Amino acid sequence: MARLAGRAPLRFSTQTLLLQLGVVALVVLLSAAVHAWLTYERLGREAENQALTLARTVASDPEVRAEVQQISAQPGTPPRAELLTGPLMAAAEGARTRTGALFVVITDETGLRLAHPDAERLGERVSTDPSEALAGKEVTTRNTGTLGPSAGAKVPVFAPGSEAVAGEVSVGYSTETIGQSLARDIVPIALTAAGALLAGVLASFLLRRRLQRLTLGLEPEEISTLVHDQVAVLQGVDDGVIGVSADGRISVFNAAAQRLLGQPDLAGTPWAAAPVPAQLKALTRADAAEGDAVEFVAGARILVASARKALHGREDLGWVVMLRDRTELQQLTRQLDAVGTMSTALRAQRHEFANQLHTIAGFMSIGQHQQAREYVARLAATGPLKFPVDQAELLQDPYLQAFLGAKGVEADERGVSLRLGPETLVRGQVTEPQEVTTVLGNLIDNAVNAAVAGSAAERWVEVEVLDGPGAGGAGAGPGTLHIVVGDSGDGLPAAVAGGAEGDDVFAEGFTTSERPVRAGAGQGLGLALARQLARRRGGDVRVLERGSPGGPGAVFMATLPGTTSHGNKPDERDNDV
Repeated sequence: MARLAGRAPLRFSTQTLLLQLGVVALVVLLSAAVHAWLTYERLGREAENQALTLARTVASDPEVRAEVQQISAQPGTPPRAELLTGPLMAAAEGARTRTGALFVVITDETGLRLAHPDAERLGERVSTDPSEALAGKEVTTRNTGTLGPSAGAKVPVFAPGSEAVAGEVSVGYSTETIGQSLARDIVPIALTAAGALLAGVLASFLLRRRLQRLTLGLEPEEISTLVHDQVAVLQGVDDGVIGVSADGRISVFNAAAQRLLGQPDLAGTPWAAAPVPAQLKALTRADAAEGDAVEFVAGARILVASARKALHGREDLGWVVMLRDRTELQQLTRQLDAVGTMSTALRAQRHEFANQLHTIAGFMSIGQHQQAREYVARLAATGPLKFPVDQAELLQDPYLQAFLGAKGVEADERGVSLRLGPETLVRGQVTEPQEVTTVLGNLIDNAVNAAVAGSAAERWVEVEVLDGPGAGGAGAGPGTLHIVVGDSGDGLPAAVAGGAEGDDVFAEGFTTSERPVRAGAGQGLGLALARQLARRRGGDVRVLERGSPGGPGAVFMATLPGTTSHGNKPDERDNDV
């Protein structure tokens, strides 16, 4: 491990010790602070209760009640000199002196002081709000008045023989006195905290010594190097890795393999009984050629798998199976093909549009303004370039129009006419365009290839698309898209098994192309992927007609539930589906 110039890094054991000491010190300090705060709060509550008791005692004194009632009944307030020598001042100061209170204040019914430790304050209104006490309520308070911060209480003074409030008594104890009491109580708190800190330090040193013995003095970086390579290979790559031990059990099933195959961790499961595709198990047979790759569909993914023997010297350790995801690559290839097709269509449209502009300019130059207007009107009605798919207006969904238009341009370049069947009618909107184009695109591509390879003089592909209500009827939920694709080819080969439905064409790896299937090329997966996508939604892709040599060719039908919206009114043609 590289070291900083001029300074050696602290060893892990030292770092751990310092961290433990810091944590112990922090915990001890927080505990001491909380204990001190709770003690302060307890002393404050005790001071409030003591003030409340003293205030009740003073307020219940018959002499005080009578004197306060007498002063409150008089107009105005007696002079300061009279209050200073009066019985209320004597009673308040006597109680304050006996109990050590900061102040004992008596007021009339308006809050004017009748007794106060500071003679200069007599006759003035109290500095804190007396309204609650004058309303007949007893309250405890913590505030700062003219004599400083205090914890106290306010108690109403009732007139003799009635429930009328004649004044109030306010008693307070200085919070500085509470702080002094806390200072006396903090000594055992500090001793307890120091003892806990010492015990934590000792435990940290003992733990450090034990850690050094268990790790033989090695640093974590040195220990992690022992397993770093294995973790980096198994978990640090996007490819799936499956290790099969020599005794036929799965020893490694990394996270990427779980994600690609949609399985939990199968480590420890017998390889022969593992719920993985049969193509993977075939790679590890004794007669399998090492390094061969197979391409297959797992869920909605296209995967390429290969297997190699794991040897250590002459010891057979089993097999290592590698999985690579080619789904995004296949999708990107289809997108690039669509972009290329649309680019070709746009170039043709630009050329045609230039010709039309020349025609308009010619009419204008020879003065044929009426013919120019008629020509422009026809262009506005039909567009600058004839759409390669007739009756595209039957598809109200713009996504389907654009997609079939691009496929029509692509088919036209190969000498195949793409047309819509008479039963075509799509009134809703496609809600799952990716799955619809995957299924529809694969069927059209296969049909175009069959038409090009067929022996018929006229090469064509006919597509019928019809949307219908969901399983619960109109208005019950997302609609179902029905797709039928036929071509002018020579039909399915006679060697294809599976009866009238020709199920073998949906097997992974099946292709009618004369070129050999190459791993990663995407051949032989289109129909298998389309059927899996449809069945995952509760639909299906099947063969309606196998076709015959000389044409017409095979007819495929796909049903895709829940792929369209059906907000429009139902049409009578729904009964034809």
